[in-house]
Amino acid sequence: MSAGGESQSRRAPYSRAGLLGGMMLGTAAAILGLKISGAINQSTAYILAIIPVALMFAFFRHAHGAAKTGKGASTAAARYTRGIMASSLAYMLGLGIALWVWRNLDPSIGLTWVLAMLPIIPIFWMIYVMGRYIAEEADEYLRHRAIMASLVGLGAVLAIGSFWGFLETFELVPHVPGWWAVPIWAFGMGIAQGVQALRDRNGAGA
Repeated sequence: MSAGGESQSRRAPYSRAGLLGGMMLGTAAAILGLKISGAINQSTAYILAIIPVALMFAFFRHAHGAAKTGKGASTAAARYTRGIMASSLAYMLGLGIALWVWRNLDPSIGLTWVLAMLPIIPIFWMIYVMGRYIAEEADEYLRHRAIMASLVGLGAVLAIGSFWGFLETFELVPHVPGWWAVPIWAFGMGIAQGVQALRDRNGAGA
């Protein structure tokens, strides 16, 4: 195997983990949004929840393997993987718990503020983890991929948010909660990671 091919194989697990993580958050948010909007009932939501749960286990498996056994994997990349794993899980749990308690237990105003913080704090954690990784990653190739994936995710948020926002202004579509920005960003970032990994594999095999 050439030096370039070996380098790509060392980095591939991080790309797969990024793709799976983005798909996990994206599908979970989509199912939750459909349930909140009334498009699907609770039983259907539970059945569809199998998809993000399966993606979550696959994400943890790839991410843990990349951080633990990846030859030549940087300390920054391993720390980033663990941070994204923890913050993503905290976000999904926090959002689910907060919405369930708010809709079913009629909490007080004070408790509602606390509930709102449950998904917000993991979002800030994700942003910190991403920023720290970009600042600390010594491998220029991995840093470039992370920046490009983040920009694709940000572009998806700006494009979809602006598109839907204008339609909403003219009352053509219903209102969508702002917290959809994070799943859209994560989904776009994951897709970008997957596309870059596929392109690298095709290039290495050429």
